[in-house]
Amino acid sequence: MPSRVVDYLVRAVSTLGVRHIFGVDGANIEDLYDALFDAPDDVAGIVAKHEFSAATMADGYARSTGGLGVVAATSGGGAMNLVAGLAESFSSRVPVLALVGQPPTAQEGNGAFQDSSGLAGTIDAARMFGEITQYCARVDSAADLPDKLSRAVDAARRGGPAVLLLPKDVQQSDIGDVPPFRSAPQPHRRDESGLARLRAALTAARTVGKIVIIAGDQVARDDARAELARLARTLDASVGVAPDAKDTYDNADPAFCGVAGSMGHPELSAALRSATLCLIVGTPMPITARTGLDELLADRTVAHIGVAAPHLSAVHTTSTDLARDLAELADDLADGVEDSSHPYPPHELTPLRVPESTGPGLRYRELVETIEALLPEGTDVFADAGNTGAAVVHHLRVPRGGRFVVALGMGGMGYAFGAAIGSAFARHRGPSGIRHTIVVAGDGAFYMHGMELHTAIEHQLPVVFIVLNNNAHAMCVTREQLYYRDRYSFNRFRPSNLGAGIDAMFPELSAYSVRTTAELAIALGRCVESDGPAFISIDVDPDEVPPFIPFLATLENKQ
Repeated sequence: MPSRVVDYLVRAVSTLGVRHIFGVDGANIEDLYDALFDAPDDVAGIVAKHEFSAATMADGYARSTGGLGVVAATSGGGAMNLVAGLAESFSSRVPVLALVGQPPTAQEGNGAFQDSSGLAGTIDAARMFGEITQYCARVDSAADLPDKLSRAVDAARRGGPAVLLLPKDVQQSDIGDVPPFRSAPQPHRRDESGLARLRAALTAARTVGKIVIIAGDQVARDDARAELARLARTLDASVGVAPDAKDTYDNADPAFCGVAGSMGHPELSAALRSATLCLIVGTPMPITARTGLDELLADRTVAHIGVAAPHLSAVHTTSTDLARDLAELADDLADGVEDSSHPYPPHELTPLRVPESTGPGLRYRELVETIEALLPEGTDVFADAGNTGAAVVHHLRVPRGGRFVVALGMGGMGYAFGAAIGSAFARHRGPSGIRHTIVVAGDGAFYMHGMELHTAIEHQLPVVFIVLNNNAHAMCVTREQLYYRDRYSFNRFRPSNLGAGIDAMFPELSAYSVRTTAELAIALGRCVESDGPAFISIDVDPDEVPPFIPFLATLENKQ
C-alpha cells in the first residue's frame, strides 16, 4: 500500500519510543488519526477534551519519562488552543513535538476556513508558534518532511517545543520510497574549561567549609537523580531543591534541607549562612527559586552547572547531560571509600508561620500532611497553581520514587489535570503493580480544565483528583486583601458542592466530599487501594494565607 505522510509520522513517533499521541481531532488533522488506526498497537491516539490539556498531557508525559511528548491539533481554534500549553513547555524547557493541521495548500490565501498561512491578511501560524517554540516549520511537500521532522525532534530535545504545520493535502500525499526515520543521537557538549573551574572551586570550598547544593528541574529531565545524590554524599553537602524540582532529591534524606525561594524553608537559609560555597545544579534560579536568598548568595561563592545560565553571578559550567557530568565530578572528587550515610540526623523542616485562619474548612498544612502520610512509595504528585500549589510545594514531602511536577514556567491554571493524565499513561504500571498519580488543585483550576477527569475515566487511569474547594480564585483573593486594602473582591464564586456534582455526573467514579482530616484519610486510603480514577473535594477557607514568602513579608511589614 502507498505510504502517506501521516503514516511516516506515526512510524517516526514509534521509532522515538513515544507510545501516546495526545490531541483533539478535527477536519485538518483527521488523517493522522486514520494512520493511527492502521498502525501497530505500539502507538495510541488519546483524545482530550481541550487542546490546552492535550498539550499539557504531552508536557507531563515528557517530564515524567525524560523523553519526548507529542500533541496533535487541527487548524483554527484547535491550533490557537495549543498556545498556552506550548508556552509552558517553552518556558520550562520541556521537549514536546506538536503536529498541527492546516487547510489544503491550494486554499491558503483564497478564503480557506481557519486559514493561518499568513497570506491575504490571515494569521501567520508560523510566526505565532515561532515565538514560543525552539523550531517551527510549515511542511510544504512530502519531500520536505524527513528533514523538517528531524530538525523539529532535535530542537525539542534541546529543551522546548517544536511545531510542524501540516496542510491537509500534504498529510494525505504519498511520501514515496524514503528511508525509515532515524533520530540522530543527542550531542553532548562538554565544557572542559568550565568543568575544570567547577572542580577547582569545589575542591577549595570543601577544605575550608560546608557546601550547599540547590537542585533544579534539569536534574529530573536528564534523569540525574542518582548522580546528584552521589555527588552530595561525596561532598558531604546539604541539599535544597527549587520549587519545581522536589523529586530530584530524596525528601527523607538527612541531607535534605527543603525548598528554595518563595515557598522555601528556613533550614535551607540556615545551611547557606554557614556554607562556603553554593552549587546550583540545573536551574537558572528564577525569582520563585531565589526569593529571600539573594543576600545570602551574594555573600559567598556560587557555582552553577546546567544548560541555562543562571540569573545571578556564578562560576557557570554548561552541561547538556547532568547525569554524565555529575557522575564525573563525583568520581573526580571522591576520596576513596564513599560513605553512604550522613553523620547527622534528618532535618525536621520548619513550616513558614502563617496567620491563624478562622474560616470554614480544613487548613492547608493539615490536609497536605494527611495526604502525604497516605501516599505509597512511587506515587507521582502534580500540583496546580495558586495558594493550593504553594501549600503543596511547601508542606508535601514527595514519596520516594515518585515524580513531582508543578508548572512554574507560565503558571497556567488547570495545567495539572492534563499533565497528570499524560504522565499516568506512561507510568501507571510500576515495578510493584499499579502506580497512582495524585492531582492537587483548587476549584478555580478545576473549572478551567478539570473535565479532563472524563479522559481519566474513559481510560481507567489510576489518577486521584483532589480539589480544594474554597469557592474562589484564592490567590487573587489574598492579593486583593494584601495589596488593595480588602475593599472588594472580584474573585469569590457562588458556592458549589463539587463532590456531589461529580458523583452525580459520573456514577461509576469513586467521588468523595470531605470536611475533616479523618474523612480525608478514609477517602484517600480507599482511592490508593483502587485501580481506577477517583475524585475528592475538600472544603477549605478562601481567606487562609498560604506559605508564600512575598505574602508573609507584606503582612509583617504592615504590622
